[in-house]
Amino acid sequence: MTSHEIIRRPLVTEKSTGMKETSNIIAFEVATGANKIEVKRAVEELFKVKVAEVRLINFQGKVKRMGRFAGRRRSWKKAYVRLAEGQQAPEFFEGV
Repeated sequence: MTSHEIIRRPLVTEKSTGMKETSNIIAFEVATGANKIEVKRAVEELFKVKVAEVRLINFQGKVKRMGRFAGRRRSWKKAYVRLAEGQQAPEFFEGV
């Protein structure tokens, strides 16, 4: 997998914004087959930063109903990436 396939999108929420400001941690949605080493390499390559730690969380897709028909949301994986001391977190949506 390439770096662009591993890192799907940054997660910009209230929690992730607070973590970025206080703890220098960035949240991403990543490919479900990616491991910690691949995520670390992809973030270092794409954003030119040094990564100290990666934590991964799997989310199972929920069953949702529309009347009598049941469907399922997709399963996905989240990564919390802590940058090394002295590294600046990239700005994803500056000036919005």
